[in-house]
Amino acid sequence: MAAAALATGAAVAVSGTIAFVGLVTPHVIRLVLGPDHRVLVPMSAAGGAVFVIVADTVARTIVQPAEFRVGVLTAFVGAPFFILLLIKNKRQAYAL
Repeated sequence: MAAAALATGAAVAVSGTIAFVGLVTPHVIRLVLGPDHRVLVPMSAAGGAVFVIVADTVARTIVQPAEFRVGVLTAFVGAPFFILLLIKNKRQAYAL
């Protein structure tokens, strides 16, 4: 476990934090594929990888020749998504 913590710390130190990937991806996958965890867990991992690759590609090409930070881009996508998700859940809670 210590080796995993050190490897994670080193990766974050090099790349910086990447916001909302672990929170947005499972919710989007659940909305698309449903609540079956046998499908949800592996597809969330694959979806998270695809999300980061797409975000990195966009971040590298949006401001040429400089590079936009991936964490900022994922935060711009993730924060509005969660606001919409909270509003949706609040409406469903009041409807009951």
